[in-house]
Amino acid sequence: MTAAYVSAVLSLYLDLSDTPSRPSPLDQSLATRLHQQAVPLPLVEAALLLATLRRRSRPADLPRLPKIRSLAYFLPVIEELQQQPLPDAYLDYLRLKLQKLSPASRPHVQKNTSSDDR
Repeated sequence: MTAAYVSAVLSLYLDLSDTPSRPSPLDQSLATRLHQQAVPLPLVEAALLLATLRRRSRPADLPRLPKIRSLAYFLPVIEELQQQPLPDAYLDYLRLKLQKLSPASRPHVQKNTSSDDR
């Protein structure tokens, strides 16, 4: 079950537009740690989506944020949602909101959930 959870977390992470094309060994380790801490997968997904939406809702006149380099970027939002859980239907809302904000013409980049750095 751990491998399926880790793979799911890494897939959610890599599916975001500002993340690397493949996870680092530290990302894989963090995903394993989230499983060991019994962090529910829907909570992790909500945190990733919420943080991404927050990044995208910055005023256009501010400098562009750098790309996200680590799954650890999302830990504060995961902790926030553990303290203040979202309403049940909010995950669906976040998915829809991000889908609407994602440009349809964005070039597809193949990302890989496995790391060659083992």
